[in-house]
Amino acid sequence: MAENDNDMLPEDMPPEAGPGEAEALRAEVAALKDRALRALAEAENTRKRAEREKADISQYAVTSFARALLPVADNLKRALDAVPAEKRAAMDDGARAILEGVEATERELQAVLARHGVKLIEAAGAKFDPHLHHAVAEVPAPGQDPGTVVNVVQSGYTIGERLLRPAMVTVAKAGMGSPRGDGAAEPGARIDTKV
Repeated sequence: MAENDNDMLPEDMPPEAGPGEAEALRAEVAALKDRALRALAEAENTRKRAEREKADISQYAVTSFARALLPVADNLKRALDAVPAEKRAAMDDGARAILEGVEATERELQAVLARHGVKLIEAAGAKFDPHLHHAVAEVPAPGQDPGTVVNVVQSGYTIGERLLRPAMVTVAKAGMGSPRGDGAAEPGARIDTKV
């Protein structure tokens, strides 16, 4: 037999095969080889796709549960933020112990979320990113560049490479060229209306 099936010798052909039939058989062999290679490639692509889907499922399986826990994290943070430093110093031992317990609970909840791929979006002072932040207001912010996150109203989170919940933020307002920083244009200043 020849080394390559496409290079079949006449003695390898069935005795009744003529020159036209030999060419047809070679074409059929080539077509079958092509189909086999395509089937192998499709099987390999299916295997890779299944592996990617399995990895995504394991990484993002806790998405709905994590999303349901975020209001708990928000409320713990609000409870801690409601007690200013001067009141903490004046607390009796019992109240301080309760506050420390709430702090420990909040830290543990954040650690559990982080172990499952849920990460807090660090938004304060960052440049506004519409893929991570949801602006609820523009506020005057002297000394801040326009478009900088001034205040985080509600923390945002990612899970893996996906956004779980955007951070609700206030953003520094553009001064519109006013040296006063109040957003008002100078009297007689020209405003570009083509933008």
